[in-house]
Amino acid sequence: MTAYRFDDRRIRWQTLTGFEHLTYSILDLDQTRGSVDVLFKFAANRQIVLHRHKVLNKTFVVQGEHRLYHPDGSLKEIRATGSYTVSPAKEEPHREGGGEIDVIVLFQIVGDGGVFYEILDDAGQIVASLGMTEFAELYRAQCAAAAAAA
Repeated sequence: MTAYRFDDRRIRWQTLTGFEHLTYSILDLDQTRGSVDVLFKFAANRQIVLHRHKVLNKTFVVQGEHRLYHPDGSLKEIRATGSYTVSPAKEEPHREGGGEIDVIVLFQIVGDGGVFYEILDDAGQIVASLGMTEFAELYRAQCAAAAAAA
């Protein structure tokens, strides 16, 4: 079987200040349903910030290996291209990253409009949170940037 690489050149990747090895593109945001569909790209052989998911996350690996790590950085799980996972809210913090190439993962985040993710420092203390309000602001900025570039 022939392996293909996803062509993401037409996607307008965004960055988050303070979040290394991560870019994103919000595809849809539905405040009534409390859901966000977003592509995340995690850099190859890197780990993003320690965090925990506070709401349901459904993921589909579009390209590469989606790697999950324990808080200490040791490998926990590898999800191959084409993997679909449904993960309820979890108290256990983790890191994520790409395998040998950048990984692109479609996330459907489904919540109640409150906190979706808690961002933690290496000691496990909450340093920030991302919820519907923050994603809505990011989506507005992304749409404004796209309109300005057109």
